[in-house]
Amino acid sequence: METFPINWWAVVAAAIVKIVLGAIWYSPIAFLPKWMAATGVSEAHMKTAFPKAIAIDIVGAFVLALVLLHAVHYAGARTVGQGATVGFFGWLGFIGVLSLGQIVYEQRPFSYFAINNGYLLLSLMIMGAILAVWP
Repeated sequence: METFPINWWAVVAAAIVKIVLGAIWYSPIAFLPKWMAATGVSEAHMKTAFPKAIAIDIVGAFVLALVLLHAVHYAGARTVGQGATVGFFGWLGFIGVLSLGQIVYEQRPFSYFAINNGYLLLSLMIMGAILAVWP
């Protein structure tokens, strides 16, 4: 595998964008009420599970940014549009198809897919754009 210098500031920025977008996306003013209805998660459960979930999400955001940086680099993406495209195809090929299969098998409502995957798609596209233009 080809090695290349990693811009850790770009990785950190991309991860922070995903975390902030998630905080907004899953807030009471955005999709939290609909997400809770689709999942059946109660407020009491959220309060107990929240610290662990946030810790996992923060670590996951950094891992995702680092892996996406490699995809952006190997794709040769250098513009916002090219980086967003790499993020889109990463979502489509790895997240979208797998999670769609899961919700069909688990008989979850499509709103569950739409809320979670809308967030992941937008996150990956923005992260890919950041990583492409900030070498």
